[in-house]
Amino acid sequence: MTTTPGNPDDPKAVDPADGGVRTADTPDPGQDFSADRRFFGHPLALANLFSVELWERFSFYGMQAVMAYYLYYSLAEGGLGLPEEAATSIIGAYGGMVYLACVGGAWVADRLLGAERTLFFSACTVMLGHIALALIPGLGGVVVGLLLVALGSGGVKTSATTVVGSLYRRDDPRCDAGFSIFYMGVNIGALVGPLLTGLAQTTIGFHWAFGLAAIGMALGLGIYVTGRKNLPATANVVPNPLPAGAWQRPAGIVVAAAVVVVLLFVSGVLTAENLSTAVAIVVALIAIGLFALLLSSPKVTADERSRVRSFIPMWLASVVFWSLFQQQFTVVTLYTDVRLDRMLGGWEMPIAWVNSLEPFFVIILAPLFAVLWTKLGERAPSTPVKFAIGAGGMGVAFLLFLPWAGGTGNTTPVLAIVLIMLVFALAEMNLSPVGLSLSTRIGPEAFRSQSVALFYLSVSLGSALAGTMAGFYDPATEGTYFSVIGIAALVLGGVLLALAPWVKRAMRGVR
Repeated sequence: MTTTPGNPDDPKAVDPADGGVRTADTPDPGQDFSADRRFFGHPLALANLFSVELWERFSFYGMQAVMAYYLYYSLAEGGLGLPEEAATSIIGAYGGMVYLACVGGAWVADRLLGAERTLFFSACTVMLGHIALALIPGLGGVVVGLLLVALGSGGVKTSATTVVGSLYRRDDPRCDAGFSIFYMGVNIGALVGPLLTGLAQTTIGFHWAFGLAAIGMALGLGIYVTGRKNLPATANVVPNPLPAGAWQRPAGIVVAAAVVVVLLFVSGVLTAENLSTAVAIVVALIAIGLFALLLSSPKVTADERSRVRSFIPMWLASVVFWSLFQQQFTVVTLYTDVRLDRMLGGWEMPIAWVNSLEPFFVIILAPLFAVLWTKLGERAPSTPVKFAIGAGGMGVAFLLFLPWAGGTGNTTPVLAIVLIMLVFALAEMNLSPVGLSLSTRIGPEAFRSQSVALFYLSVSLGSALAGTMAGFYDPATEGTYFSVIGIAALVLGGVLLALAPWVKRAMRGVR
């Protein structure tokens, strides 16, 4: 009987000769998590993954909540004094790079280390990035810190999602609920991170805020190490091991790409202002190539190929969703600074605290959605319908800016942004955790981590586009901006809803 890497019903054992790394040819004594319900009805290993993702997101969102202000605030205010367009482009490019790094993390997990080891080393890299931001002054610290955080976060997100998926059978009805619980951990970190780093930034400075993010990641690593023994045997499977000595070619490609990027910056072709657009183009090309690989590989069966085709319209809907959602860190950041009335009585709310509103609502909604999907079972909306609701919901959120469009100065009430962030959260709960769950089940067995990375490429492209689109935002014409984007997202959601029956058939048994 041929074993299948990454399947919780048929996991692999550790081969001591491989230094503890499992491969597709390694036998396994067997391990089944279907009866494990020790963590809110889910496997106990989910608790450890919940924790590491919570602290990684604490550090990630805590840093990102103050980074744009650090880039464009004046030197007298503790910032670097960059133009706003350059700052939002850098944030968009950075967000795109984080999720682009998921491809590299997936490759390392699939070909070299397995998902669990990739997760550990990536988390260490994130912590080093935050330390660099805290200790290295000026643009040098930004370059080194953001690069390390982007590379590490990409590896953490892909490998953590893959390990969570390995806890469930392909047909396990708990899977979406499990990812909703996992996603609640993400949003607890996303809630607390900006609250604390925003407070630190306003009281003791930007670099103390970055240092606090590093401490959060260190806590996450400590907790993770103590619970590694609870992770499934499949977490160390290397599904498609790289032949001995075959690492030189990919290493050469990485070095060549780095040299090209440096030359483009030196020649002036790449600038801070167009960086997000450049990242978007690169990500789009990589996504096309990865879809082509999954559709043409001889390792992919006919059913698996049909599932990949079904993922294309949902992937495009995900791009649209994230290009709006990630504007929390570009357009909404600018809007909070120049349009939002943050005075509560005689006290002014720290500017970064707006970034905690959306994850606050997700923390409340995540367990409700987990219960809802579990209770509905087969009666729940299909995955393409959930994707359509998510994309269309973001369109509604942007249209909700319109009642206050055309004002001048900080006149938009805080309750308005609270309502808008609630709609952001409702839209997110229909697409993001569902997309994570889908990416672990819809991909071919030989490319499980790359399939997860493909979903993150939609986040990458959307994040980069959020930076590019921010260049068109102007408080003087914000009504047009919010109208065009909101209506376009609603139309896309309607198109996917119409395609839902075909998509569901093409998914070949994946719910």
